[in-house]
Amino acid sequence: MAKDDFTAFLGSGTEYQGRLNFKGTVRIDCRFTGEILSDGKLILGREAIFDGTVAVKELVVHGVLTGEAVVGKRTILHQEARVTGTLNTPALIMEEGAVLQGDLHMHKETETSHRTDEAVQLPRADLTPVIDAALKQ
Repeated sequence: MAKDDFTAFLGSGTEYQGRLNFKGTVRIDCRFTGEILSDGKLILGREAIFDGTVAVKELVVHGVLTGEAVVGKRTILHQEARVTGTLNTPALIMEEGAVLQGDLHMHKETETSHRTDEAVQLPRADLTPVIDAALKQ
């Protein structure tokens, strides 16, 4: 995805506090504290440090997310991702090396939840083709 495909892009070296509402796709590579609401896709880049609440249709994390995320369609945690807090999502894709620590609530037809007190890491697997296919949908 090229930078031109984004509705907005907050680059590294930027700090933002407050509330962000958007349509489309937004990529954040900065320090962001607050709330993000959208029926679109949020990408937290490798340099992103997010602290707050997220409610989006799709979430892709390369950086750090601390707080609560409610996702409508799917969440993708890339290798560098560090998520601490509560994640509510119907679908979760994690690359090896991604860390999720906190509450995970996965729901589809029946709601289930799982508590992780220790960091969770996936066994060795190359999920790049799966992630690429998921992003093309």
